[in-house]
Amino acid sequence: MSDGLVLGGDGNFSSLCPHGIAWIWYGLGECAQDARDIASVVLGLLSIVCFMVSSIPQYYNSWKTGNMDSALSIWFLLLWLAGDSCNLIGSFLADQLPLQKYTAVYYVLADMLMLFMYMYYKLKNKASRDSNSALLNAVSMLCLLGITSSLLSLPRSALEDQIPAGFKGRTLLAVEGDNGSVQPFSTKEIIGFVIGSFSSVLYLCSRLPQMYTNYRRKSTEGVSFFLFALVILGNTTYGISVILKNPDLGQGETSYLVHHLPWLIGSLGTLSLDLIISVQFMKYSKPPRVSADGDEETAALLQN
Repeated sequence: MSDGLVLGGDGNFSSLCPHGIAWIWYGLGECAQDARDIASVVLGLLSIVCFMVSSIPQYYNSWKTGNMDSALSIWFLLLWLAGDSCNLIGSFLADQLPLQKYTAVYYVLADMLMLFMYMYYKLKNKASRDSNSALLNAVSMLCLLGITSSLLSLPRSALEDQIPAGFKGRTLLAVEGDNGSVQPFSTKEIIGFVIGSFSSVLYLCSRLPQMYTNYRRKSTEGVSFFLFALVILGNTTYGISVILKNPDLGQGETSYLVHHLPWLIGSLGTLSLDLIISVQFMKYSKPPRVSADGDEETAALLQN
């Protein structure tokens, strides 16, 4: 292309990723050579945007209602953070796609901010609750946050050890006959696969405490619907972006999917549970009340 997005000729870029798009190569570390690769990158970027903005409605809702500590389950947040932490470590050890690694880093940072907000409202409202329980939860979260922050240094060093001087991204499928075979895992990939599988279990389990909290309260007040709506959209685009990406050079489709299976389950598998929580929003939403002289109340509701 004349605009310089696609490079050719001699050089490291053209030899490893012929006809690839330069900004994706240099900016994201992926080799995008056809429409399927480009669609995967676009959906991956869209998933990151969804996850980046998904927490904002919950922050606003918590500021507005001030009951984040009672609306959200602490186990939902803790399991979510634990799952994201395992996902972060596993994605680097198992050499997942660069966009998967970037998203995993953001997951952990966003979870830590959400936990800090939960702790703030927990301590703020501790006068009406058991102070010992509040202190226990606060200490537990601080310990978990300290462990998580110490783990953040692992992926960087792991990535430096894994990435050679050449390109670590994905390239087009070259051996059609290997579609039915699965490439063997290296030791690091096995460890990353196990940690990634554990993160998928934590993701699935994280929704259960929040579902129970909503059921027990018979209300979703204080919980932002857009938090789960954007997470659903983010998980959907994330999973599709992984499926669309072309496998490694010489790697078949089956082998590619097996190597990414825990992350696919973690993203697409939670959709059903998030949809159940969405149903709870519809079920426990309070309809507008109409009084005997309900004209004034109806007008007030319409104004709001």
